[in-house]
Amino acid sequence: MQTLRLDSHWTLHAVESPSMPEESRHLPSSLQASVPGDIASDLLAAGCLPHPYKDRHELDWVWVGHTDWSLKTEFEIRESQWMSGNPATITFEFLDTVAEIILNGISLGTCQNMFRRHRFSVESALMVGMNQLEVIIHSPVQAAAQEAAQLPYPIPHSKWLPWDWDHRNLIRKVACHGGWDWGPTLLTGGMYEAPTLSFGGSGQVDYLRVRPQSHGKHWEVVLQCEYTAYQEKELEFLFTLDEQKKMIRFSVQPGQNQVECCFQVSSPELWWPAGHGGQPLSTAEVEVEQESHTRRFGYRTVDVVVEDDDVGRSMFFRVNGRDIFAKGANWIPVDAMPAKQTPEVYERLLQDAVEANMNMIRLWGGGQFERDIFYDLCDELGLLVWHDMMFSCSLYPAHPKFLAEVEAEVEHQIKRLAHHPCIALWCGNNEDLGALTWYPESKANRDRYLVDYDRLNEGVVGRVVRELDPERTWWPSSPSAGEGDYSDCWHDDTKGDMHYWSVWHGGLPFESYYDITPRFCSEFGFQSFPGMRTIASFAQEKDWNVTSTVMRHHQKNPAGNSIILTTMARYFHMPTAFDEFLWLSQVQQAWAIRTAVEYWRSQRPISMGALYWQLNDLWPVASWSSIEYDGTWKLLHYAAKRFFAPVGLAVYKKDGQLHVHGLNDTMDEVRGELTVKILGFDGQEKRVYHKGLTCCPANCSQPFFSEELKSLSSEDGRKTFTSPLFCTSADDVVAEELTHVFALAQWEPEGHEPIQSTLFLTVPRDCEFQDPKISLGPGSSPWTVEVECQAPAFAVTLNTPVRGRFKDNGFDLLPGSRRQLEFLPEERELSMENGEEWIDGIELRTLYHLGRG
Repeated sequence: MQTLRLDSHWTLHAVESPSMPEESRHLPSSLQASVPGDIASDLLAAGCLPHPYKDRHELDWVWVGHTDWSLKTEFEIRESQWMSGNPATITFEFLDTVAEIILNGISLGTCQNMFRRHRFSVESALMVGMNQLEVIIHSPVQAAAQEAAQLPYPIPHSKWLPWDWDHRNLIRKVACHGGWDWGPTLLTGGMYEAPTLSFGGSGQVDYLRVRPQSHGKHWEVVLQCEYTAYQEKELEFLFTLDEQKKMIRFSVQPGQNQVECCFQVSSPELWWPAGHGGQPLSTAEVEVEQESHTRRFGYRTVDVVVEDDDVGRSMFFRVNGRDIFAKGANWIPVDAMPAKQTPEVYERLLQDAVEANMNMIRLWGGGQFERDIFYDLCDELGLLVWHDMMFSCSLYPAHPKFLAEVEAEVEHQIKRLAHHPCIALWCGNNEDLGALTWYPESKANRDRYLVDYDRLNEGVVGRVVRELDPERTWWPSSPSAGEGDYSDCWHDDTKGDMHYWSVWHGGLPFESYYDITPRFCSEFGFQSFPGMRTIASFAQEKDWNVTSTVMRHHQKNPAGNSIILTTMARYFHMPTAFDEFLWLSQVQQAWAIRTAVEYWRSQRPISMGALYWQLNDLWPVASWSSIEYDGTWKLLHYAAKRFFAPVGLAVYKKDGQLHVHGLNDTMDEVRGELTVKILGFDGQEKRVYHKGLTCCPANCSQPFFSEELKSLSSEDGRKTFTSPLFCTSADDVVAEELTHVFALAQWEPEGHEPIQSTLFLTVPRDCEFQDPKISLGPGSSPWTVEVECQAPAFAVTLNTPVRGRFKDNGFDLLPGSRRQLEFLPEERELSMENGEEWIDGIELRTLYHLGRG
């Protein structure tokens, strides 16, 4: 078998037609194209359009999705390579989306689904000598409109802005290419992997599947090779599992064949999620006629435990018999322009997730089945993947043609991906179950759309998952209460996975996170703006105002800016400068998510997972992400590193009581000295509660301290604090005592770094912060800075014009403690012999400085 990768000499041009947009008529007759690559990136590289991420230029690109495009290349086949008439195939992966394949003027067929593998026989069209291959990418807008026109009744979908893509739910393409409430409408297309031409040999390997099965300490590993044969022939299949080898002689028949080989393994080293152990990987391989395919996999068991209990019904992950609290975030495509989805970006984002003590990523259903590097890195890093199928926030057709496409798609993706130990479950969709209640059409005719939902989700997606990957859990929708249960998991926290958006979309105060205890919260979030460097990448200085047209264009959630501003007014003094506003939005976001996560972690084993929305951005924008588009950590990501730490504290006020819980995700009991104090904003102790030695058992949370606040304001406990923790209206009267004090819990767990956690007893806008008088100086090693203060400092944030990041930021600092902060520059070649040279350029912010210039 010879394989020719067709990745060079490609050109691009717009296909002429009566309906082609006027803009496409003015393009050059031919442009250089990149394969792998995408149409938008090629147009940008050729200078045909301004960058869609800058200003409001996204709107200049709308016509691209209304245009048909032709990609062409030529390649040579020598007589020594291939004899005319012999079998040959061309294979496409990640072909986006509605396309026709033409070889030497002969149409090989069409593609309707970018999530499938497409393979065509080409022996009738292939020639010895020069060959011309053309791939016509049809307009997804026109293709979806044609599908909609043929429907017997409408199939509604979500849409946020007027230029967002209509009928996106009818085409098997990345849904968020058509716009989302955090992303642009950039309807690109193309070949995101180079097509391959294969010829020679008796056939070709389609898939190598690896199915390890545990029998206690003994494992059985079944390797399944799916092979398409061109003729009847006896072949030798050499299977390898690490050091073991087995030869299987098998008489293949024309068409599809399956060849199996079984290995026995005793007491292999187990694969664990990050923070719970190592990630050893084994290698499986099959060789036949000089063609080889390799898979890496891990030995592990993953169970999703769904059991009725006193609260309702549990949902949590049990890995290798150990109950895991899932800590992580939701994942969207890493760039709106697929050509920019580079290995370096994947590696940086997933490394950043692990550095923030995450152990799970939810691959969201409005994006894409990811590239191989995503799953390989998650395997290596120990990131469990909650894997949605690619359906989101819409209703979908259930006619035979659509169902057949989906069945082929799911079959391909499971066979492609199921060997990865990182994949923890297959989930049918994102919010499609809830979407049945969103639209006038489905409200008026519930049964029609419910039947369609069941035909697609259970009749096709669920059935194929159960048939092809029975060892892995099938979860019908997110949120949901599991198979056969149609509960409202936006509001019912007693079972299943929950999407809790009442704080962001509903405008509830942050303390509302204390009102629910989700069994597993797979979506919740709060927005913030990116920092000045990202803002400057798309907006001119004249537009540095939250209400400017450019800033509003880079806020895709219609109510987003209003929610951010309203929340600021509820909790903080309003900022007086634009950059201060950006910073405070990140302080507020980090505070919101910390409030939820620490409380829910304290409630385990009832609550066993917190995946916030969202990890990353795919263009520069105001969003729910913890990492900006350019890779900069927002304050939320720094906070996540603290609130997801394996050993920590949860401090909260609920029902008039101050609570402190120990958090321990390790498999060792953790002991340490605990102190709970009430401090003034001048740093003076007002009251101290010394609990002495405390113990948090392995892999659980433990209540350490609980006390009514009335006993904390004075030594005799006679004063009573009557104010709520968070004031939610202008009429609230704040008790005078609360404006001058805050709660502090300090824990010194043996074998771990000391931990401290602060809690305001009223809203920050009413707190009488003192000038912390922070000083910065050179640290004890290069690229470190020493930070100290004379009064408590909150949300201490350091920024420097040097590209890179501090290892911690947005932290609280107490007088008498010195922090040595390491800075990680992006360019290590930067030479600064005088440590004060770069330190002098550091910008410092705290809550005390808010509004003070």
